[in-house]
Amino acid sequence: MTSLYHDIIFGPVHSRRLGLSLGVNLLPTESKLCSFDCIYCECGWNADHPGARRFNARDDVRRLLGETLRRMVDAGTPPDVITFAGNGEPTMHPRFEEVIDDTLALRDGLCPGAKVSVLSNATQLHREEVCRALSRVDNNILKLDSAFDATVRRMNNPQSPAYSVRDTVERMKRFGGRMILQTMFLRGECGGAPIDNTTEEEVAAWLALADEIRPRQVMVYSLDRDTPCQTLEKVPREELLAIASRVEALGIPCSVA
Repeated sequence: MTSLYHDIIFGPVHSRRLGLSLGVNLLPTESKLCSFDCIYCECGWNADHPGARRFNARDDVRRLLGETLRRMVDAGTPPDVITFAGNGEPTMHPRFEEVIDDTLALRDGLCPGAKVSVLSNATQLHREEVCRALSRVDNNILKLDSAFDATVRRMNNPQSPAYSVRDTVERMKRFGGRMILQTMFLRGECGGAPIDNTTEEEVAAWLALADEIRPRQVMVYSLDRDTPCQTLEKVPREELLAIASRVEALGIPCSVA
């Protein structure tokens, strides 16, 4: 069953990819707000969680994050990572850059060993302040699930008709490799239409874009939690490892989760 995050600060949870992760949700706590509407989103469909387009206030995020970090440090269990995720796309927050400023200051003062990560769908890279903020975090993790616009539209349902893979790739390249590329592989059907980004055509085209972007790392993964579309299939780990080996053949480290 899909579900929302009902707190601004959530966890910590043991992340498959990041370690002991303390989550930060900049989106509404009782509704979903995202520039994608992914068929595999653990928060469910956008339409299933309507509500006020109310981002969490910068001051509340700073206060609650500080309180939680102090409590964790005092208990001797500081997080490995502070991760921006939650009920939608974190970089949509109108004061995202200032929130990152606050977070880095808190991290440096309270638990300097922790990394700051942002899980983003890369739809806000046209905003210079978002790019500046992402360039300063430890793990700038940007999604690209396919090299083909048609597949992205089926898998991710971008809410802007102007979305294009080529524009996204060009904006990713501006980070000069200071980013992590993250891709969900799955297959099955949704709404009666087949979906599969593991075909040779899909993987070869995606590899070409990864080689063009040259991120410092690639993360590939498949389904692990409930999805709003119930007719999707998890890709076996062996297949993910085979894709990862092709990424590593390009000279780019690749992890499988």
